[in-house]
Amino acid sequence: MAWNEPGGKGNNPKDPWGNNNRGNNNGGGNQPPDLDEVIRKLTDKVNALFGGKGGGGNNSSGGGDEGSIFGFLVVAGIVAVVLLAMNSFYTVDEQERGVVLRTGKYHSTEMPGLQFKIPVLEEVIKVNTTQVREAEIRESMLTEDENIIDAKLFIQYRVSDPVAFALRVENPEATLMSAAESALRHEVGSNAMDPILTNGRAIISGAVTVRLQSYLDRYDTGMTIVNAELKETTPPAAVKDAFDDVQRAKNDKEKIINNSEAYANSVVPEARGRAQRQLEEARAYKERVVARAQGEADRFTKLLTEYNKAPDVTRERLYIDALTSVYTNSSKVLVDVEGGNNMMYLPLDKLMQPVQAAARESGMNERDISRLTDEVLKEARARQSTNTVRREGR
Repeated sequence: MAWNEPGGKGNNPKDPWGNNNRGNNNGGGNQPPDLDEVIRKLTDKVNALFGGKGGGGNNSSGGGDEGSIFGFLVVAGIVAVVLLAMNSFYTVDEQERGVVLRTGKYHSTEMPGLQFKIPVLEEVIKVNTTQVREAEIRESMLTEDENIIDAKLFIQYRVSDPVAFALRVENPEATLMSAAESALRHEVGSNAMDPILTNGRAIISGAVTVRLQSYLDRYDTGMTIVNAELKETTPPAAVKDAFDDVQRAKNDKEKIINNSEAYANSVVPEARGRAQRQLEEARAYKERVVARAQGEADRFTKLLTEYNKAPDVTRERLYIDALTSVYTNSSKVLVDVEGGNNMMYLPLDKLMQPVQAAARESGMNERDISRLTDEVLKEARARQSTNTVRREGR
């Protein structure tokens, strides 16, 4: 049988729970409670706590309505007090500072710990002052020599003044990005492309840091730059191949220059050494010649003194010394035999060549060769003497 058919559960054919009166529990124990009934009972209990009278089952008198309103107001007041108490206390972390606004105006800065605020009238903005925050920008910029490069700037910063960070600037992060881009464009536009792409990035990074900090201080943002580094600088993709060719040519140029300097550094000291050696040799030759000339002059002076004392003896001595020096440097020998009318000429240089060759082959040294030469001379003189005696006997 359907629940809405006559004879179904309950007297009301449209009531599936069989309740004729929603405020009555006589129809069964599993029906859902009526909201009006719950509010009424709660109001009666509150009125009873404050000395009022309950509203009764179906009491519709004016006293019952007034008690219900009073109870509802009391409950609402309690709930409001609890919510206000919960919103009056807050905690500031160790890394944070609390900026307190009273009626929208700055009042104080709270330190870490449990703090109290006046509900509704005061508002607290928590700002982290120890965290190192990061930001990054990448833009295409024009250099001083009218070339375009892609620059990537990495920024690290922290909040040094929570009041200025929270109240003086509407959007501190956006302000930082705009100021960083302006500082970077100024420094890139003041330098040529080559130092920006090669070894000048460190210098430009330092200049950007100083300029960006000055901008932030001027805007009173309450932020301090920890580091601003120009991480990457590249030419645009459209001209990258041509730029790479130029860079390779510059590297080759630097390589050739370095090799030339290395060669010059190795050749120039060697040439200077040879020049210095020649100068030393010339100086030594000069000193040797001068010393020899001075010795000859002193010898001549002393010889003149002796010549003045004994001219004949000195003249004969000089003659003998001169002949001795001449014959000493000659390889030819003249043998003069007493009683003879001529001298015998011996070409010792020609005679000694085969002797010296044979001596060298036999392992003779210079002393043996000299002794052999003396023996040859003696034998020649002896033969010359014998021939002379025979001629005289005839």
